[in-house]
Amino acid sequence: MILLRRFIIFFITFMSFIAFAQETEVRVKDLCRIEGVRPNQLIGYGLVVGLQGTGDAKGTFFTAQSIVNMLTRLGISVDKEKMKIGNVAAVMVTAQLPSFARAGDKIDIVVATLGDAKSLEGGVLLQTPLSGADNEVYALAQGVISMGGKMRGKGQLTVAKISQGAIIEKEVTCSIVKEDAISLILNEADFTTASRIATAINAKFAPTTAKALDPSLVLVKIPANYKEKTVEFIAALEGLTLIPDIVAKVIINERTGTIVMGKDIRISQVAVSHGDISVVVKATGEKETKETKEERIIILSPGISINDIVAALNAIGATPDDLIAILQAIKSAGALHAKIIIM
Repeated sequence: MILLRRFIIFFITFMSFIAFAQETEVRVKDLCRIEGVRPNQLIGYGLVVGLQGTGDAKGTFFTAQSIVNMLTRLGISVDKEKMKIGNVAAVMVTAQLPSFARAGDKIDIVVATLGDAKSLEGGVLLQTPLSGADNEVYALAQGVISMGGKMRGKGQLTVAKISQGAIIEKEVTCSIVKEDAISLILNEADFTTASRIATAINAKFAPTTAKALDPSLVLVKIPANYKEKTVEFIAALEGLTLIPDIVAKVIINERTGTIVMGKDIRISQVAVSHGDISVVVKATGEKETKETKEERIIILSPGISINDIVAALNAIGATPDDLIAILQAIKSAGALHAKIIIM
C-alpha cells in the first residue's frame, strides 16, 4: 500500500505538470532541429599503457602485433613472441564530433577494451586517430584514464570516459541553406504540431514563408530582408513559441511497475475482471465504487479519464501490478484511447 500511495502521489504531481505544460507555449528551438545541423560519429583503435597487470593476456595476438607495429615506427625492433603485454590493453575509442566544431576544439571520448583486459584504471591512452565514416581523420585522442573515483574491483572498469580527451584536427562544414530555404525537422513527427509551427512562422514573417511538407518536415523560405542575415533569421525562428499537440500515451515499465500517462486519455464502455477486481464502464451515468467479500467492483461512466480509474483502484487497495494488468486489458479490448508503450 505504501508503494501504491507513493505512485499515486507521483502520478497526481505528474498529471498537474502535464496540465500546466499543455497550456504553456514551447519554443520552436525545443521542438525542431535544422536539417544539416547534426553530430558525426568518430571511431579509432588505440593502446592503453601503464596498467598494473590488468591489461590483455599474452594470447591476445592483436595487442602484441599493435605494440610491435608502434615500436617499429619508433625505430625499435622487438620479438612479438617474447613480449609481455600485461600492462597494455587494446581499446576502441569513440567520440561525437559536434556541428560547427572548429579545429583545435576539444571533445569527450569513450574508451573501451577490445581484448580481455580486466581494468583500464590508471592507464594512459596513446595518441589515437579518430576517423569518420569516410575514413578521414577528424580528431586525435590521447590522455590519462580515470574511473571517476570508483573503487578498484567495483563498477565498470573496462569502459572509461576522458573529458576533452581529443583535439579536433579537421572541421566538418554544414550546409543549412538550400535554394534560399532551410528545413526544420521535428523531434517528434506530428501533423498538428508541424502545421502549428508553419502557422506561427507565417504569422511572424509572411503568409508564404513556411509550409509543412509532412509531419516531420517544415520548409521555411528565407525572407528577402534576411538574405544576408541567416543567423539572425534562424535565431528569430527558434524564439517563436506555440502549443504543440501531445499524443495520448500510457507508458508502462513492467520491471519497475512505473506508469506514466497523459491527462487527455479517455476510456469507453468496457468490463474487465482481474482476480477479485472488476472494472465496469457502462453508459448509466452512475459513478459508484463498492466492495464485497468476494469481489471488489468499480462501476464508472464512459468517457472517464485515466485519473478516475487510478483513483478508484487505489480506493479498493489495488496494487501497481493490478493497475498495469487492468490497463493492458482495457487497451486490448480497444476501450483505452491512447498509445500504450510497454518497456
